[in-house]
Amino acid sequence: MAEFIVVYGGLFLLSFLAATIFPAQSEVGLAALILSQDYRLVLLIAVASAGNTLGSVVNWTLGRGVERFRDKRWFPVKPDQLNRAIAWYRKYGRWSLLMSWAPFIGDPLTVVAGILREPILSFVLLVAIAKTVRYIVVAALTLQWL
Repeated sequence: MAEFIVVYGGLFLLSFLAATIFPAQSEVGLAALILSQDYRLVLLIAVASAGNTLGSVVNWTLGRGVERFRDKRWFPVKPDQLNRAIAWYRKYGRWSLLMSWAPFIGDPLTVVAGILREPILSFVLLVAIAKTVRYIVVAALTLQWL
């Protein structure tokens, strides 16, 4: 039971941190656990997806109060990334959140969704879809299904 908590809890935390201001590579952690063949694939994907989605909710929350934090050194999004993400979001609307899995633009999009007051339910649904698909692709690549 302790190993279960450590492994899945660790993956959850790594995935959570990867979606926030901390540099973390959840894909590498997930791939390593998949390659060990000691853990259930579906559960690994579900835990990584949940952690990464919840981390994105932190970004959404930061976006809600961005004016207070925008110039802080620890703020996860650079001004040019933020401006690019705002333009992208205004052009494609909430559906742009399906790109929240993408490097460089994904995290800024989740902050912008908070800035532009995207309702939390649609935010979580679209981000969870995007994050889950990403981890399914990571699993497929790791297992050489693709």
